[in-house]
Amino acid sequence: MSFELSTAQKSFFKEEGYLVINHLLSQEEVNYYNEVYEGFLNNSINASKYRSDLSGSADPNSEKITQIMVPSKVFPELLEKPLHQKTLSIAKGLLGEDMDLDFDMLINKAPHTNTITPWHQDAAYWIELPDKRAVSCWVAIDRAFKENGCMWYVPKSHLQPLLTHTQTGNKGALKCEGSEANAVCIELEPGSCVLHQGGTLHYSRGNTTSQHRKALITNFRPGEMIALERLQGVDHTGERKINIK
Repeated sequence: MSFELSTAQKSFFKEEGYLVINHLLSQEEVNYYNEVYEGFLNNSINASKYRSDLSGSADPNSEKITQIMVPSKVFPELLEKPLHQKTLSIAKGLLGEDMDLDFDMLINKAPHTNTITPWHQDAAYWIELPDKRAVSCWVAIDRAFKENGCMWYVPKSHLQPLLTHTQTGNKGALKCEGSEANAVCIELEPGSCVLHQGGTLHYSRGNTTSQHRKALITNFRPGEMIALERLQGVDHTGERKINIK
């Protein structure tokens, strides 16, 4: 499933570090992903060994920000479905035909948890690689808006050196300095997405609503760099390495 990008879209992604694509998925496709997502959350699709709470909470019975790494390892049919296929096509259009799926993940903000995902750059989680091309595609399964934790980005931050990151709580998310004052808020309808580069600074507010905020994320980098990661034991199943500068 190919997805054509305009020259303006490619230039915006290169210069600003992020790109919004509306209506990537049809309503029927969103319904499919929502059903699968619920299976992961209620554990009828058992991904417990890849599951954690990004809030850093030590309470296993009260997840605030549920992260499930590599869901396609547990439910391989995802790989052939529109979200993975379309986002792979977009990644190739943005960064080159050698781009391939590195890993995928689910991140859900539970209702009334009001727990931020701190400011960070994805590259802070990654090992040092000679080719740093990478793109993450954040697809909204629910409507994403300020009150339930949509994404905020600092434009052009990917053009600056990587910031110093520290870890939150009990093996929680990495964090660094950032501010909404310098950022743009990206609200999305279900099935729309936002892509960002590895060095793009971003965060999201907590979920203060009565509904979940479900997102499915695919991450791409050159196939040769994925092979190099695997040779060094990095498969993104939950063991984090901090790349601090």
